[in-house]
Amino acid sequence: MPPQYVRPYVKRNKNDATDAEAICEAVTRPQMRFVRVKSAEQQSVLMLHRARELMIRQRTMLVNAMRGHCGELGIVVAQGVRNVATLMSLVNDADVKYVPPIARRVLNGLCEQLTTLQSRIVDLEREIVTWHRQNEASRRLQTIPGVGPITASAIVATVADAGQFRSGREFAAWIGLVPKQHSSGGKDRLGGISKRGDAYLRRLLIHGARTVVRWQRSGKTGGSDWLQGLLVRRHVNVAAVAVANKNARIAWAVLSTGEVYQAKKQLPER
Repeated sequence: MPPQYVRPYVKRNKNDATDAEAICEAVTRPQMRFVRVKSAEQQSVLMLHRARELMIRQRTMLVNAMRGHCGELGIVVAQGVRNVATLMSLVNDADVKYVPPIARRVLNGLCEQLTTLQSRIVDLEREIVTWHRQNEASRRLQTIPGVGPITASAIVATVADAGQFRSGREFAAWIGLVPKQHSSGGKDRLGGISKRGDAYLRRLLIHGARTVVRWQRSGKTGGSDWLQGLLVRRHVNVAAVAVANKNARIAWAVLSTGEVYQAKKQLPER
């Protein structure tokens, strides 16, 4: 059971006895929600994802540190990880005379560490893709527009059983992609998305949805009339969240039915 659902049943200060009493009380509630136990394989795949996220954060810290140090020496390049190679070449260039020897040794050490991190990130992504290709459910999820190997494998590894959700809407709410509600007195008040649940899955789905939105705005063939109308009415970020919400519901349906995604299902002829 999620700890935040058990906490209201604790009547006194926290200790083992009161915790056990609260758990016994909470487990009898008919509306209590329980956490499904993941398999060892699912936990291993999630470990790949967590390690990849950690190294990406470390890479960002290294890049920011290098930019700051080089900026003090007058070396400035365009933003983005892709332009770090230009920064590294300037640091390693012996013809650049305005970099002191001590600073050059420090920056060279950071460059070596950055290269090692980047190589390890690529290795982890290769392992994730290898597992994705061997998992049938993950391959089916990739048929959804905006869902790639990283997102598909993360969903399969996180969701122990799709049957724990009664509908796709409940799965989207579990990820935090539905409006936050604060209603009272028969008046409905809906705000932005709740941002509850698994932040990693939510971020992956939204990043994938942004790719779908960019494709739609480019005017290429194969777009969606629904998304085109949404982009006319609402902001591009709102449209991206709506696509992520829709993809989450489709992902639940794909996992529940065992079928691949079909954009337009053909109706039987009469």
